[in-house]
Amino acid sequence: MQVSQRSQLFPRPENDGRIMQSWERFLNGERAHGNALRRLIDDSWKRCLDASVDPSRFQAPAPLGEHSLYSLRTEHQELLNASTPVMAEAREFLSETGTVMVLTDHNGTVLNLEGDSSTATRGATENVHLLPGSDWSENACGTNAIGTALTLGQPVQIHSAEHFCAGIKRWTCSATVIRDPYDNSILGVIDVSGLNGTYNRHSLALVVTTAGRIENRLARIEMDYRYRLLEQCMRNLTTSTADGLIVIDRRGQPIKANERASTVLVGLGEDIGGRRGLTLGDLSLGVARGDGVPDKLPDWIKPEWLAPVMHNGQRIGTLLTLPSRSATSFVAAGLQEGESGLASDKGAFARVIGQSRNTLEAVARARQLARSNVPVLMLGETGVGKDVFARCMHEAGGAKDAPFVALNCGGFSRELLTSELFGYTDGAFTGARRGGMIGKVEAADGGTLFLDEIGEMPLDLQPHFLRVLEEGEVYRLGENKPRKVKFRLIAATNRDLRKEVEEGRFRMDLFYRVAVTSVHIPPLRERIGDIPLLADFYLERLAQQHGVRKGVLLPGTLEALQEYAWPGNIRELRNVMESMLLTAPDHILGDECLPPEILGRGATPVESASRQYAEPQQVAAEGNRLEDAERDAILKAIRNHGGNMAAVARALGIAKSTLYLKLKRFELDSLVDSVRGSRN
Repeated sequence: MQVSQRSQLFPRPENDGRIMQSWERFLNGERAHGNALRRLIDDSWKRCLDASVDPSRFQAPAPLGEHSLYSLRTEHQELLNASTPVMAEAREFLSETGTVMVLTDHNGTVLNLEGDSSTATRGATENVHLLPGSDWSENACGTNAIGTALTLGQPVQIHSAEHFCAGIKRWTCSATVIRDPYDNSILGVIDVSGLNGTYNRHSLALVVTTAGRIENRLARIEMDYRYRLLEQCMRNLTTSTADGLIVIDRRGQPIKANERASTVLVGLGEDIGGRRGLTLGDLSLGVARGDGVPDKLPDWIKPEWLAPVMHNGQRIGTLLTLPSRSATSFVAAGLQEGESGLASDKGAFARVIGQSRNTLEAVARARQLARSNVPVLMLGETGVGKDVFARCMHEAGGAKDAPFVALNCGGFSRELLTSELFGYTDGAFTGARRGGMIGKVEAADGGTLFLDEIGEMPLDLQPHFLRVLEEGEVYRLGENKPRKVKFRLIAATNRDLRKEVEEGRFRMDLFYRVAVTSVHIPPLRERIGDIPLLADFYLERLAQQHGVRKGVLLPGTLEALQEYAWPGNIRELRNVMESMLLTAPDHILGDECLPPEILGRGATPVESASRQYAEPQQVAAEGNRLEDAERDAILKAIRNHGGNMAAVARALGIAKSTLYLKLKRFELDSLVDSVRGSRN
């Protein structure tokens, strides 16, 4: 009677005794009898015998050393990044079940484990070396779900006596491979294992579902790379040129070309003696995964035609420029994020002061994105001017005459932020304004909503805002009827939102909605060439505001400003210029007008770079001085603003929630009450 494929998929625990007898006969050179032994197990045992696997082995080989394991995890970082959140969720499902979920690389070496952390389970996994760095391929451990799934490339469930090695026959395991969504190659294995008493057919469904979720996350990561690559190269592709331009992804495959590319390829094919014109299919560069450096090139491609495309210091692709026949010379230059076509005529971005390369790159990228309505995430430290960029993007877009509504998510409690965002109806809660209030989301209808410090939006409020983005509807508090809204979202943060997602403080689905694309605004210390322009701008503006003469900034003092690290960025520079302008004798702004932190702790770029090599005691002392300076700044602001925390937070350029954390850290809580009391 023919055995169905479905019955071959799952083991039958009631056959353990007969399978054990078949194993013993198999090791004695006899052929297994009966139908208790599944075909895939019989085939696997034969492979193990051919590979001289020791059937008496009682555990996997010893795990890799710490350094080797770190290198292996670094090599497979993308797989780990995609699987970590998924496996973290499985931790709750597997808790107290006596099972663990295991992730391996494409060779069967364990990268990560999650699941039941009880002493009994942990001891069992340690006994058989089911640990990070251990090799669980068939050649190392015989028949087991991880190794056999890798060999077959399909879901496998191995139970008890079906294992080839004697020491592992106490286990039951289910596994399937994780495939690269791009080329279908095997990246690794996801497995659920436990002692044989934990056998459950549903374990196989769990690993198949988990593998699918990981593959979906890998696909999104790959699409993110491609979106960033195309965003950075789009200006080049749309620029009028006689050359052919082709965008190559990090895997070495062409994904976009300009109009001239086909014509230039035909000409190149004739020049190199080809019978036909070259096509995009001839452009595989064989890019090595990881560093993105081409490991082979067609003979007709010259290395100088290739320009790396970088993002956050990482190569995400290559721009291939094919010079036309009429071109007399050609030099390829590396493309950094936002590079190419940088113009000093900023148009709507004229309020962004500066001509340094970093500034112009950020302006060029923001101006390009302003033409579309996709959500944009502004990235940068506190005080770099994210709000200025957001307003400029609004004015450069097609809805510049529509409302621009800004809201800082870090400046309110959860309840206040909810009402500020969504609004409320008359009588929605005690103290509600008569007639209700329109929320910022509704007020931005037809225009732009700018949410600063979006990383500080409370976690339980995030799904409500996500629904607004997905449905285009907002409910006021106390109202059951939705109101249609359509707006362009620009969000800003000084946090690493990807890390916030990994640590469970920011929803992944909301992250992908608000971070469709991003603009990185450099800190002031990375654009010191802009400090003279910024200083002059603020002196002019503040002189008009205060009704005083502009004054003269001495060259030596300007040098001191350029050597300072500016932890508060442009906001701090503005405050310093205001203080100098109002305290300078005879309107001459010299060193005597500078704050002590600039005179005493201004660091040159060389000094800043050398800090990492300083003696530990020196670094600790400098850290203490910085903390003292931060504490003094908070003290001064509290006294100046009479204990008004909202005003103090605005003056320091930090969120109110961050301010309260610093008050607790520096033990200044009681001071606030005393300052308020002295003012009353």
